[in-house]
Amino acid sequence: MKSTKFEVLLDRHPKNPILTAEDWPYPVHTVFNPGATLLEDGSTLLLCRAEDRRGISHLCAARSVNGIDGWVIDAEPTFVSDPLNCPEELWGIEDPRITYVPELEKYIIVYTAFGKSGPGVALASTKDFRSFERLGLIMQADDKDAALFPHRIHGDWALIHRPSTESGAHMWVSFSPDLRNWGGHMLLMPARRGAWWDANKIGLSPPPIATDRGWLVMYHGVRHHASGSLYRLGLALFELEDPRVCISRGQTWMFGPEEPYETSGDVSNAVFPCGTTIAEDGDTIRVYYGAADTTICVATGSIRRMLDWLDRDGTGCSGVAGLPSEPNTADPNLAGR
Repeated sequence: MKSTKFEVLLDRHPKNPILTAEDWPYPVHTVFNPGATLLEDGSTLLLCRAEDRRGISHLCAARSVNGIDGWVIDAEPTFVSDPLNCPEELWGIEDPRITYVPELEKYIIVYTAFGKSGPGVALASTKDFRSFERLGLIMQADDKDAALFPHRIHGDWALIHRPSTESGAHMWVSFSPDLRNWGGHMLLMPARRGAWWDANKIGLSPPPIATDRGWLVMYHGVRHHASGSLYRLGLALFELEDPRVCISRGQTWMFGPEEPYETSGDVSNAVFPCGTTIAEDGDTIRVYYGAADTTICVATGSIRRMLDWLDRDGTGCSGVAGLPSEPNTADPNLAGR
């Protein structure tokens, strides 16, 4: 008998939401969209976006031995905007993605800097999440949803990001010899057209994950409808040696807002992951996400099951019905970025 159930790839933790504004040691309005990493001692660090009652966001670290509860939250904001020296951060810093880079022996944080021109992509490094070195704005507005690959690819650093252009909001990849100067901008994966769940606007979610099959990428798609927007999560796979080449892209979303804490909040009907951690088995994955731009939640899944799901649900990134026809070449609108 044919099943009418959809396959579940991510299981929500029963303690969700695992962090709320009420948990904070100082006043904040909401906490959401955390970057995530495992520290050397095996504990979990979340670098959370915290929004104050002005509407300005900063980043604050929360640490947990088991990654679920017992969170120890910094008594003061961990990383705040510096509009005097960094005017691109005038209206706050948002949505961090954390990548540990073995070559540098540092964590690289790619975040959104919100200034007068709009959101841009900025980069900072740290060894301990106590002190930070800013490398500044690396992608001019309007650009966001960015993360770094953990190692060089053919001698260059690689970054996935999401510029908004006249053709829509698509995912791009860019390259740099030094993390400061970026070029070789290529369209990585376009938003679909029409009625698709990921039509017109997509963006990277957590940083790309290296697997034996390729780079596993979770991305969010936004569907606009009469009463607002729906933020849901999809999967794609890219070649390890050349991440500009897409192997497979899921046709359907694999995770979306269903629970009350995801369907109601400052931005209702939104699940928005910015970080993951992977267990010692190399397969079990925790996805940390913002729910309705209001709280922080976690869901658990299997990397192998995600890859198997792509084998069944996925199709090539080019030639998919509903995709725009832009070639995978540099966009002249991005020249000089």
